[in-house]
Amino acid sequence: MSVVLLVLMQLITTVPYLIYRARGTNDAALRQTLTADKTLILLSIISTIPAHLLTIGLVWAVVTNFGKRPFWRTLGWSWNRNFGFWTSASLAVALLIFGGLLTKLLGGVETQIDQIVASSIAARYAIAFLATATAPLVEELIYRGVLYSALQRVAGAGLAVAGVLALFTVVHVPQYWPNVGVISAVGVLSLALTLVRAYTGRLLPCFIMHLVFNGLQSIFIVLEPYLPQLSTSGEQKAAIILTLARALQAV
Repeated sequence: MSVVLLVLMQLITTVPYLIYRARGTNDAALRQTLTADKTLILLSIISTIPAHLLTIGLVWAVVTNFGKRPFWRTLGWSWNRNFGFWTSASLAVALLIFGGLLTKLLGGVETQIDQIVASSIAARYAIAFLATATAPLVEELIYRGVLYSALQRVAGAGLAVAGVLALFTVVHVPQYWPNVGVISAVGVLSLALTLVRAYTGRLLPCFIMHLVFNGLQSIFIVLEPYLPQLSTSGEQKAAIILTLARALQAV
């Protein structure tokens, strides 16, 4: 249903604009124009916000059985005694560094997300906002909250980890195909998040890890046009992240 909502909201948001642009334009010219239409791309990104809000409502209905159970407590939204905020944040930084090195090692071509980010400043900011403000919460509620819990009860922790790893990675493949390095990094992130969920029995550490991971990437997305030195290799980005990690540990 979360995927259906994403598609539905995108259609509702973009189809009226497509109809408007199609007036008096032949098919070939329209296709050529829309592939680089900044407004259309921005509308597609913005459509994710209502889709995410509706998904949160859907998760609430499933988790609480329409208000009959407590939402956050049922999800395990609390800290594990041995796995708090700083452990979660530090692990997220380590995963981001490892993901950057893995992407550099495996290589790959420009992804759909790269093209969207480069389309306009507005799209860049919108992607950064979604990656930090809504995506970590929505994805953790779905994958490590609802799906992991259900699979764990039915098939055990091992198969639940494998199932969530596969689902989370596959859903992100269209965004990053054919960049094998980035897809592999997403798979590593999913595995780490789901193992933390299995180990701690809590969802909050997973959310903080995801939030920090995406938040640091969003900083690079926003700053990249203004700081050319950030448009460099994976090793240099990893070095910058490592510096941020040391500063974080010193706080």
